[in-house]
Amino acid sequence: MELWPAPVASAPVRAAVALPGSKSLTNRALVLAALAEGPSVVRRALRSRDTELMAAALTALGSTVDTSGADWRVTPGPFDAAAEIDCGLAGTVMRFVPPVAALSSAAIGFDGDEHARTRPMAQVIDALRGLGVRIDDDDRGTLPFTVHGSGSVRGGAVIIDASASSQFISALLLAGARYDEGVDVRHDGKPVPSLPHLDMTVACLRAHGVQVDDSDANRWHVLPGPIAATDMTIEPDLSNAAPFLMLAMTSGGTVTVLDWPETTTQAGDALRDLLTRMGATVEPTAAGLCVTGSGTGAIEGLDVDLHDLGELTPALAALCALAETPSHLRGIGHIRGHETDRLAALATELGRLGAEVVEHPDGLEIRPGILHGGTFHTYGDHRMAHAAVVLGSAVPGILVEDVATTAKTFPGFADAWARLF
Repeated sequence: MELWPAPVASAPVRAAVALPGSKSLTNRALVLAALAEGPSVVRRALRSRDTELMAAALTALGSTVDTSGADWRVTPGPFDAAAEIDCGLAGTVMRFVPPVAALSSAAIGFDGDEHARTRPMAQVIDALRGLGVRIDDDDRGTLPFTVHGSGSVRGGAVIIDASASSQFISALLLAGARYDEGVDVRHDGKPVPSLPHLDMTVACLRAHGVQVDDSDANRWHVLPGPIAATDMTIEPDLSNAAPFLMLAMTSGGTVTVLDWPETTTQAGDALRDLLTRMGATVEPTAAGLCVTGSGTGAIEGLDVDLHDLGELTPALAALCALAETPSHLRGIGHIRGHETDRLAALATELGRLGAEVVEHPDGLEIRPGILHGGTFHTYGDHRMAHAAVVLGSAVPGILVEDVATTAKTFPGFADAWARLF
């Protein structure tokens, strides 16, 4: 694939950055809009491969998602036609749409990119079967599979192990209000990762008038009832802020991410604390969130459990490779099942370029080393590309393989990044 030379900061970068909308919020809003009582608008929707795949999937089921403008208009429709859904490599599509497809009166096929066929789906498939849905997957527990809808879903109680992904629970909750008995999801297993994403799902449901009881740990109960047609405005994607805010630290400059929300359920909001601990000055302003790097350029290592913040791991690991003291990133064994095995990929790529990395089953130890240029492989993973550019901002000669993979959540990322130097 084409290799992209990562820009190096030769002087302190001082910039303000506007980010596109959150993929996680956009796709949750689209699902709920397609299940709602009437038409609604998703304002400032992220336009990326994952969100366009979601829009196409919901349209194939019978809704209409008009993506021609900046604000996407969604009109619910009858789910009564057979369809083939392309999930790409989008976890939200392959996991959120099957519970919706179960409400169809037709057969709905699901498949995706080659690597998507390795991502775990058994928990969602088995849960839907437990709720009375017929699914044909040839006992794989992965893509491809077919959901044979009957026009309705009984719903009720279901026990699943969501220790590999919180998306397994969100998938059932998003469609649950449309099930005859609602859905009562109980988790049985190791702690659920990425809990902020579950908080996001619950908040989105409540914004659409859905009653959710999440007062008991490891249990989420969605009551049956209508989903209100509610216009939603999408927040900036705060996980995409990671490389930009880190550039303030690697260059000794100041970067402001515009329109940072005062309150949010996004996991990326944790960057405020994490970067402070690594030596940055972090200040909320009227314009957004402002991060200033140390005047000496010093970056402190980090010892932290990232169980709920797995999506931040690649960029943080790259920043830790530039730190003056060792780091230990823990609690993230579940990110082995993301777009790629992120722990193995980070250990390989950072190690190849001079970092001392010890890979553990659930994390990484990173010690300062003498870093040098070379090719940084991204494995088709947008977060790995974030790690590459963070490293490249301080180490000359980093060549990023397939930087275009960032279009998954930030179309035009490479151009936006290069303009800052």
